[in-house]
Amino acid sequence: QVHLVESGGGLVQPGGSLGLSCVASGSIFSINFMAWYRQAPGKQRELVASITWAGSTDYADSVKGRFTISKDNAKNTVYLQLNSLKPEDTAVYYCKADIRPTTRPTVFRYWGQGTQVTVSS
Repeated sequence: QVHLVESGGGLVQPGGSLGLSCVASGSIFSINFMAWYRQAPGKQRELVASITWAGSTDYADSVKGRFTISKDNAKNTVYLQLNSLKPEDTAVYYCKADIRPTTRPTVFRYWGQGTQVTVSS
């Protein structure tokens, strides 16, 4: 069974930093795409950053220059470094991955359980 687990969230003051991790585990044949989303209460879930299997990255305008997405293929892990945090960054951050399991030749989309990031003084 393929699943994703995020970690690294917490409470931080404005201007501070956090590092998030997302580990994919299970019967994985390949991982094609990974991304970070976030969702605040009462708001739509939004794409924060993404990275392809080859390492191409993309960011939401609101986080460009502050957040960095990276990955370690050997560890099936994607990271999100959050710097210069603002109160408006407060949200639950979710990891998403497009993964082909070993059991069938089809790519499925998986979501992690989310990790809370709160930016407040």
